[in-house]
Amino acid sequence: MEANVVVMGTESVGKSALTVRLLTRRFIGEYGDIESIYSHRFMVDGREIAVNIWDSPYSQDVSVKTSLLERKLQWADGFVLAYSICDRASFNAVVRLVHTIKSARGHPDTDKAPVAIVGNKRDLHHRRTVASEEGRLLALDAGCLFYEVSAAENYHGVLDVFHGLTGRMRDAKPCAKRPLGLKGIVKSVSAVFARRRTDSI
Repeated sequence: MEANVVVMGTESVGKSALTVRLLTRRFIGEYGDIESIYSHRFMVDGREIAVNIWDSPYSQDVSVKTSLLERKLQWADGFVLAYSICDRASFNAVVRLVHTIKSARGHPDTDKAPVAIVGNKRDLHHRRTVASEEGRLLALDAGCLFYEVSAAENYHGVLDVFHGLTGRMRDAKPCAKRPLGLKGIVKSVSAVFARRRTDSI
């Protein structure tokens, strides 16, 4: 099975940190505004899943008519919508993104594409401004998955997000890679994040 996942959210919520945690098991705290698509393989219920993950900078224009967003909606089999539990504005942005994705009737099956809402930075609970219950209620109302994780502290929590979303995508429909026409942007994990053997010990 091969599936396409788009990771979306405002700046500084940890979109790239979540992605890199999944790819390398490591946490890296600083990133620039670099748009990338990474390929990764892992096992879910005894089956190998190939996932292409599109990590891109946030745009405040979430109109479906925006060409970049339109391409994401057409390409994606599933979405990870991330916010920081310490940033109310980032949660409000996810609320808008959920509505945009679910109401994109111009794209067949987009409204049925699985969505995982992810509250990141759980390790900073002392700075929390978004209650867990708010995220759960949003996910319940929209028929989405919900997770609270700390990309900084826990690899397995991030893995659960992608495992859960992959399971939903597998149940929704057969997934197949659709070309983006973005030559040069697709990167393998090893090409971007050099990793020594000793790191995995």
